[in-house]
Order: sequence, then C-alpha cells, then structure tokens
Amino acid sequence: MPKKTFPDFELPATSDTLFKLSAERGHPVVLYFYPKDNTPGCTTEGQNFRDLYPQFRKLKCAIFGISRDSLKSHENFKAKMSFPFELLSDAEETACKLFEVIKMKNMYGKQVRGIERSTFVFDGAGVLVREWRGLKVPGHAQEVLEFVKTLDTAA
Repeated sequence: MPKKTFPDFELPATSDTLFKLSAERGHPVVLYFYPKDNTPGCTTEGQNFRDLYPQFRKLKCAIFGISRDSLKSHENFKAKMSFPFELLSDAEETACKLFEVIKMKNMYGKQVRGIERSTFVFDGAGVLVREWRGLKVPGHAQEVLEFVKTLDTAA
C-alpha cells in the first residue's frame, strides 16, 4: 500500500479534549472507526483495544475510537467500558469523509448508511502506513498491535 499523508483535522473528544491529527506526530497513532456505541461488535472491539492498551502504550502508540455518536454517548460508553483512550465524535462526518468509511449497508433487510468498521495506523511522521477496511472484530486488535510492533517507533 502506498504511504500517504492525510489533511489535518480536528474532532471533539471525550475527557473534554480536542483531537488534532497533527498534534499526534512523534509516535504511532491508531484510529479505529466503528459504527455505534454500546452495540455488541463495537463493544467487543473497544474492549479488545482496551485490554491490549498497555502493550500499545509500551510502543508509545496512541489509540482513538471514532464514530458518529455524540460526545455524551461516547462519555457514557467510555466510562461503562473503562476505556483508557479517548473516543472522537464525528457527528458531521468530517473524518468519515476523509477516510471514506461511510458505506451503504444492509441492516435487517434495509439499506442504511453507516460507518464501515475500519482501522488506520499512522507512523510517528503522521504518514498513513496501514489500513484495514470492512474488518471482522475477532483478533483484529491483536493484528493491529503486531503491525505497530513492526514500526520504527524511535522517530
């Protein structure tokens, strides 16, 4: 996959913070897009990243979850699941459009527009070095961790 840089963007985040992609330079960053707070697959995915979080931190890697849910929904979800990382609210679909993760999906026989579960890894220089799209939750967080281990985090 060709390496590419992304335009900078800002999103409101949990813990009353503002996420800015360019402010995360200097260490690897995992951005994982998920469809909705408090749904089975999204809960499991978040828990998997939470459980592996200490290993990501050892690699100086930051993790952020992104969905179109409100900050209030994110705060409740984060507290309920004890996520040690921030969740970003993309209600306006700013990042969703940049990363082209909005897809038409079948839900109970109806076509609905939603986020395709996707994960993106940036290196310390802010360059996108790996992406997964339309992924399945089981084993995914571990696969992302294994990839991050291959990055030169001395940057």
